[in-house]
Amino acid sequence: MKKIVWLLGFILPLSLFAQTPAFIADSLDAYINKGLKDWDIPGLSIVVVKDDKVILMKGYGVRNINTKAPVDENTLFMIASNTKLFTGTSLALLEYRNKISLDDPITKYYPDYRLYDTTTTALVTIRDLLSHRIGTKTFEGDFTFWNTTLKREEVMQRMRLLKPVQKFRQDFGYCNSCYLTAGQVIPKVTGQSWEEFVKDSITKPLQMNHTLLLSTGVAQQPDVASPYTTSYTGTLKQIPFDNWNNLAPAAAIISNVADLSHWLLFQLDSGRYNGQQILPFAVLQKTRMVNIIINSKKSSVYPMHFTGYGLGLFAADYNGKQVYWHTGGAGGMVSNVCFVPEAGLGIAILTNNDNQGFFEALRYQILDAYLGVPFVNRSQQRIPGFKADMKAQLNEIQNWKARVKGNKPQLPLSAYTGNYTNTLYGNITITQSGNDLKIAFDIKPELTATLSYMDKDEWLMQYNNIEYGIFAVKFQIKNNKVVAVTTRQNEFVEYDPYTFLKK
Repeated sequence: MKKIVWLLGFILPLSLFAQTPAFIADSLDAYINKGLKDWDIPGLSIVVVKDDKVILMKGYGVRNINTKAPVDENTLFMIASNTKLFTGTSLALLEYRNKISLDDPITKYYPDYRLYDTTTTALVTIRDLLSHRIGTKTFEGDFTFWNTTLKREEVMQRMRLLKPVQKFRQDFGYCNSCYLTAGQVIPKVTGQSWEEFVKDSITKPLQMNHTLLLSTGVAQQPDVASPYTTSYTGTLKQIPFDNWNNLAPAAAIISNVADLSHWLLFQLDSGRYNGQQILPFAVLQKTRMVNIIINSKKSSVYPMHFTGYGLGLFAADYNGKQVYWHTGGAGGMVSNVCFVPEAGLGIAILTNNDNQGFFEALRYQILDAYLGVPFVNRSQQRIPGFKADMKAQLNEIQNWKARVKGNKPQLPLSAYTGNYTNTLYGNITITQSGNDLKIAFDIKPELTATLSYMDKDEWLMQYNNIEYGIFAVKFQIKNNKVVAVTTRQNEFVEYDPYTFLKK
């Protein structure tokens, strides 16, 4: 494939390559194509911005492995948590306009809002929510909130059931429901929904004309990547599109690298785009100020020492430069958006296999090239650990499946059926299906799981959507009665298991 580099639809002048690192000018195509093969990624799109110019904007591979439709710069991907900076920017803008203070308690806008303990409830501010510092674990509650029928207000209401295990304002715990709650301040003070405000204030002025603010109708878009995973099977499986509408301020945006190039140019030109001041630079500066330290230990792999979090942005040093970035993970897609103002550099990478580390290896590889780090193949650096983890996972699943031999559990199947409940999640129903059991999840109407008995009181749990995983689970039995079942889900969704008590 010939290398074609585009700038706003025109081939770049050869003189520009004198300023471009050799890896970008000569090796990037081969590196990406090998990465797609090594990591089993159907498609990838990328944009690189340098010194107010689009150096590279291109698609690789296919958006669907059956149709073979190619990825291009206009192909839409779910950018998931890269949405968070749009939310942080919106709230920083409202502070600039004196409509709010980021240090306002959330109860100023939602007097009935509660967290697990009364002290935190009284103290928690918009800034706390945007900085992931309310004391909960990373992803806590997401199985309950993600892809469910809960409305935004219902998600906020259930946050009072999230029991913190860390210290308020001291420890970082990545929290999607926090971003939803912060985003819900926007309609309180503007009369516009989060999606209306972001469109009017950011995406429309930036001419991000193909960017969607909600998940609605994404599958019907003419140029959209299909979501895939290799988790739990080792082979590419297409999975359903996520619906992030109820957590929209955390993760709902769908975009492409053509539109994201505008976002990067805006970030690197102090809030200007096409010569117009879209937002005051003070608003962008506010999002980049670190509100919580995540790490202050020197990395053994990358030239980094400190990592913190602002308002929808990670911030770190990288070989002496200040780097801002975020990653995004939706079912079947992972992405990152990164910019280095001191170097005039911006990068966005979108992919449609969620079980891979190449999207991050490529970002670091480009940072290395532009920021003077000696070449180390970041993709090959990551692959051995990834393959070892995958092999261990597949061996574990194979061993579980080998234990399904028609053995009988200690009680009749009918003893396990019935209604179960979890304080946070709500209800599930277990019914008999032949020699197996089947779980229906009340607020996830499209999700089910099959339980096949293995031995030693363990059951093989397989979700109908492979994204959620395959696990060994147990029922709790007392006095020959089933009292509870503890389920698990892909840690990509939430780390902790859920225990459902039998009614």
